[in-house]
Amino acid sequence: MNKNENTKTGVTMEKIVSLAKRRGFIFPSSEIYGGFGAIYDYGPYGVELENAIKAAWWKTMVQKRPDIIGLDSSIFMHPKIWQASGHTTGFADPLAECKKCNARVRIDHLLEDIDVFADEKMSEEEINELFNQHKTKIKCPQCGKSDFSDAKKFNLLVKANLGNFNDDWSKEPTYLRGETCQGIYVNYKNVRDTARVKIPFGIAQIGKAFRNEIAGRQYVFRTREFEQMEMQYFTHPDEEMKEYEKLREARWAYYKELGIKGENLRWSKHKNLVFYAKEAYDIEYNYPFGFKELEGVHARSDYDLSQHMKFSGADLTYTDPHTNEKYTPHIIESSVGVGRTVFAVMCDAYTEEEIDDGDSRVVMKFNKKLAPIKVAVFPLLKNKPELVKKAREIFGALSEQLMCEFDDNGNIGKRYRRQDEIGTPYCVTVDFDTLENSTVTVRDRDTMKQERVAVSELVGYLGT
Repeated sequence: MNKNENTKTGVTMEKIVSLAKRRGFIFPSSEIYGGFGAIYDYGPYGVELENAIKAAWWKTMVQKRPDIIGLDSSIFMHPKIWQASGHTTGFADPLAECKKCNARVRIDHLLEDIDVFADEKMSEEEINELFNQHKTKIKCPQCGKSDFSDAKKFNLLVKANLGNFNDDWSKEPTYLRGETCQGIYVNYKNVRDTARVKIPFGIAQIGKAFRNEIAGRQYVFRTREFEQMEMQYFTHPDEEMKEYEKLREARWAYYKELGIKGENLRWSKHKNLVFYAKEAYDIEYNYPFGFKELEGVHARSDYDLSQHMKFSGADLTYTDPHTNEKYTPHIIESSVGVGRTVFAVMCDAYTEEEIDDGDSRVVMKFNKKLAPIKVAVFPLLKNKPELVKKAREIFGALSEQLMCEFDDNGNIGKRYRRQDEIGTPYCVTVDFDTLENSTVTVRDRDTMKQERVAVSELVGYLGT
């Protein structure tokens, strides 16, 4: 199978990338300068889809949960935090160089492509031993040859000179955060003391993270700048695994609520756990290149708070107000990328359909609550001022409640196709009958059926 095509769903990478660029969902960053590797910008419809996904996650994770509160921690944090977390020494990828074309490649990715998996805890020597065992099967993705240097570990933290004005600031760098969860751990005590919460409780956050990936792969699936939606849940040690199973169940249900097809999701258990973890599963989505991690759900024991107590000297233990038992809370987490969710939702929504008279259409069948534009308003004819005026009045009224778009460019059929490709659930057409009886034609995206609806009832109708 072509690595960029999912034959089960019929969605190809080329189709998704083309539509995303053509319809203003996702652009290559700095494109007029030739682009910038593994960085992407979200266009007018992409940012609306992003925001809808983040709002759905926040509603599920925070708004509807009395035991979870929110946080927005800084991108820059004290450098010792990354020592405590292990990122300055253990946050590394194995890198080798092709001796023929000098391309730098991730060894774990090349091994993964031939169904051999490298444990992230492996030393350089262990990685090279595994790599050498399979070298004859591995080809350089750039030139196709099989002649590589030995692998070396390359740290993924992005260095910065914030607050450091020495000539050689790289010796004492600060970092752009490599993950958002560390900001949750170091604010755990502040949140606990100010939000009147008791164990068990969770802290949720949406924010940017940065990783110095050797080479971006698979479009927005793996990028150097990305946004995470993470929730860290603090529990009694004896309750950790019970809460973990509850979290797994809740996270699986969430994707069904987003409308993602069940056959495109699966659980994948980690084969090799990091030393402090009790359990780790990923929810994988069936992307055009196959099933890959969408979200991680992990039981992390007391490792994180224990490390920060050790490096900071702060007391992060918890004393039960009823039993006076003192302990270091254990943590379970849910971690998902915004970009990976956008990608999954777009792949899942992409549909090619045969319609009347042998014609066809491409339609993005987003869950209606995720659709970037909820309703498009058209005047039947753009050269009739009375129709345009009425259409703008209706647009103004609807846009108080819903994300709307006004469109008078081209004939109605072309406007419908354009709205289909951005996934707009409803199109409202203002015609001459509207001027007579205050009704409009509402066209449903999925069924393409049209219905006359009173203008006074539009908000309620579209809300369904």
